[in-house]
Amino acid sequence: MIETESLILDKAKFSDWKEVYDNVWSQPESAKYMAWRITTSEEDAKIRIRKTIAFQKEHDTYLVYEKASGKAIGFAGVEKIEPYIYQEMGICLGPNYVRRGFGKQILKGLMQYCKEEFGAKEFIYSTRAENKASNSLAKSLGFTMVSSMPKTDSRDGHSYTLLRYSLKL
Repeated sequence: MIETESLILDKAKFSDWKEVYDNVWSQPESAKYMAWRITTSEEDAKIRIRKTIAFQKEHDTYLVYEKASGKAIGFAGVEKIEPYIYQEMGICLGPNYVRRGFGKQILKGLMQYCKEEFGAKEFIYSTRAENKASNSLAKSLGFTMVSSMPKTDSRDGHSYTLLRYSLKL
């Protein structure tokens, strides 16, 4: 579990399916810059939460819960890419929970977790060039852009540029 001022990042429970479906998975705005498709039915959301729970058993990924309401409002995670170098595996919030400083809390919490738990010395953050909020977040925390690469969205064939940022911890 990772705790910030307003959020708790913790492993999913089956009972979270409805909140994460309503707040995130069914929202086209949430999927816009991500590599997944929206979930369009409650039955599919129940299947997806089971897959999420299984995935989280093997990975450092979490649902994001708002402390004030206790609701599941997003997800985030990290992975080791080299000794002492970690990267985020995606940070996603439902559209009703953006522009409230939660992204910054999540990213700072993930970096602190990697530093304290694994002795991380560098953190990598990636985002699409067109995702202005995500790029602003990286810059606000002192990240430096280290690479830019053309990519194709597997969902629709849309071309985009992936920017990779680095921060020494």
